[in-house]
Amino acid sequence: MSSSPRVIAGLHRGRPLKTPPGLSTRPTSARVREALFGILGDIEGARVLDLYAGSGALALEALSRGAGYAVLVEHERRAVKAIRENVATLGEAARSRVVPLAVEKAPSALTDEDPFDLVLCDPPWDIVEEAVAAIARLTLGGKLSGSARVVVEHRAKEPPPIPECLSRVDSRAFGDTGLTFFRRSNDSAE
Repeated sequence: MSSSPRVIAGLHRGRPLKTPPGLSTRPTSARVREALFGILGDIEGARVLDLYAGSGALALEALSRGAGYAVLVEHERRAVKAIRENVATLGEAARSRVVPLAVEKAPSALTDEDPFDLVLCDPPWDIVEEAVAAIARLTLGGKLSGSARVVVEHRAKEPPPIPECLSRVDSRAFGDTGLTFFRRSNDSAE
């Protein structure tokens, strides 16, 4: 395992995060995380949904920067263990929930959750299309607030598809990594 990622800014700045062993999880680099949160700006009080959470670095960075609550969805057993350890180490159990399910099954587990203001999605790059389809189902199912922002990480040269319920507002490349930013489309409101 290489050096552990750290929380970049905010309440938990500099605190190390555990990552699951093996190659099944590809953590978002510190450079990309810093750029991502710089672009997002103020997330104070936001309800965050972290899909394909891996180590939980994105959601925990959001909580460190003032987000109010985060749900982390991850199905890989070793990653779930790392997320739970990171949540406990940072003392964020009261402001977070870990959902140990595949993203496709998450909507049924989120029925009791209020709509989310920010969705952070870092799927394995080979399944970005399926990830965007899952986000569309969550949007149409009322799980994204009217002003929700969605960020999808992907291969820089392979932008994700744009579902009808979302509008692409920005796209950036950082080496091989791309970030595409979406907002809910006006016609996707309930």
